[in-house]
Order: sequence, then structure tokens, then C-alpha cells
Amino acid sequence: MAGLGLAGNAALPRGDVRVTVTGLRSDHGQVLACLTADAKDFPDCSKDPAARRRAIPAQDGMQFTFSDVPQGEYAIALLHDENANGKADKALMVPKEGFGFSRNAKLRLGPPSFSSAAFAVDGPLVKHTIRMRYIF
Repeated sequence: MAGLGLAGNAALPRGDVRVTVTGLRSDHGQVLACLTADAKDFPDCSKDPAARRRAIPAQDGMQFTFSDVPQGEYAIALLHDENANGKADKALMVPKEGFGFSRNAKLRLGPPSFSSAAFAVDGPLVKHTIRMRYIF
């Protein structure tokens, strides 16, 4: 069902995706979250019009929910936007701020693939704990 999109088929059953964020190094700024079903727009889903985005004040152990998500395959990308400027700050193409992905997908010379972060929404509630990582 990859690529179905969040707008998807209204007849599909829906569920909630509850995310707990751990490993924040500070409570500064915000956590930017993106949920997408579009593999080509992961992890930067800014070009996916069907993606769901959230900006939540940073707090270690924080929880938030993407509600009423059609069943399908999705991936989540998080950014700890510590200076709250709405973007990922980088030094020499390397993120200066924290990041995390659903299924705590591993980095391999860059961000993980959609398939390594993908999970199914196939019931009324799907829970994810995502650990933030920092390079600097």
C-alpha cells in the first residue's frame, strides 16, 4: 500500500499513531515531525502534499499523536529544531541538530530508506518510541 498517500481512500479503516520521543539533549526549541506514505519524499516530506506535519515544543519523553490515519504503510522523520528556525541546520552537510526515524532506522552514509523506517497502520492504535540522535 506504499504510495497510497494520507488523503487515500476514505473507506479504509483508520487508526492513530502515537509517538514518544526520547533522547532529547535539551528542552530548547521544537520537534518537527513528519508522517508520510510516499517513499520518494522520505525523510524530507516537504514536497509531499499528503504528509502530516507537527511542530511540538521540545521535551524529553514527549508524546504526540497523528490521528485518523488511513491504514497503509508509513514512515516518520523527526528533527529536534533546537533554535526553532523551522529547518535542519547543517555543518558541512552534516546535521547539527538531532534527528530520529520510525523503527529507529539506522543511518548508512545518509538518512535511512523509507523501507527501513516503514511500519503498518493496521489497527486503531500504533505506538512508536523514537530515540533522537545527534552527531555534534
